[in-house]
Amino acid sequence: MPSLVDLGLGDAVILTDGAWGTQLQARGLPVGEFPDAWNLAQPDRVEAVAREYVNAGSRVILTNTFGSNRLRLMDQEPEFLERVTEINRRGVEISRSAAGQRARVFASIGPTGKLLMSGDVTPEEVSAAFLEQAQALASAGADALVVESMMDVEEAKLAVAAAKTTGLLVVASMVYDAGASRDRTMMGTTPEQDAESLAAAGADVIGSNCGRGIADFIPICRRLKAATGLPLWMKANAGLPELENGRTVYRTTAAEFAAQVPALIEAGARFVGGCCGTSPDFIRAIAEQLASRQRTS
Repeated sequence: MPSLVDLGLGDAVILTDGAWGTQLQARGLPVGEFPDAWNLAQPDRVEAVAREYVNAGSRVILTNTFGSNRLRLMDQEPEFLERVTEINRRGVEISRSAAGQRARVFASIGPTGKLLMSGDVTPEEVSAAFLEQAQALASAGADALVVESMMDVEEAKLAVAAAKTTGLLVVASMVYDAGASRDRTMMGTTPEQDAESLAAAGADVIGSNCGRGIADFIPICRRLKAATGLPLWMKANAGLPELENGRTVYRTTAAEFAAQVPALIEAGARFVGGCCGTSPDFIRAIAEQLASRQRTS
């Protein structure tokens, strides 16, 4: 398995990318339409998103494949089920084209949208869906795989196990936005519990994305750092979403977001980027913050 050093990512802090869904919507994707379908229908617009992040300073970019597992695709148009491999492969090819030699491509694997605990699906069905996706992403040339936006650590463990069969480095990222202190997953697990479970499952990098704004990620990051020696992956939202005239908006500005980055790094973050509501402007602001930090160190 290639290490972070092998991938040219041995630095203390690595800048990743920002949100994809809102960027695709800004380019014409209708709200509610399946974003990953644009890998086939509008590849140039998908590549434009990836290229903007690379130009903004991202050294790791994801792929437009978040929902491209068979179980999630069952809720989409029937034709997509027949094109699972194609959608995933095109997602990697598009991001690789945008990345060139300037960034690495970490392919995105999102949740199935089904609940294991309620019996909607079996562990075997979930494993098979993730295995199919992971193999398609790896065969297309992904540098690593990112199991992200996970709310159930049991599902995350199945995804990590499937991803590990490819021989690629695997990131596992959970969402912490539940519980009285909003520091647990939807299923009630803590950062400490998940760090132990995901490390045991074979994850090479662990962390958190989505759910909350960057200030709330700092204590989560600190707790993960205390619980594991693995590198930490942190991609916060641009604050909490609000509805304005029927559309979702995020109030945190790029400058406000970037101002919190030094504290996030101090808490232990190795990979830093953004999730919902962030954009290339956020990545540029973080890049400037990192450059300033390097000049004064």
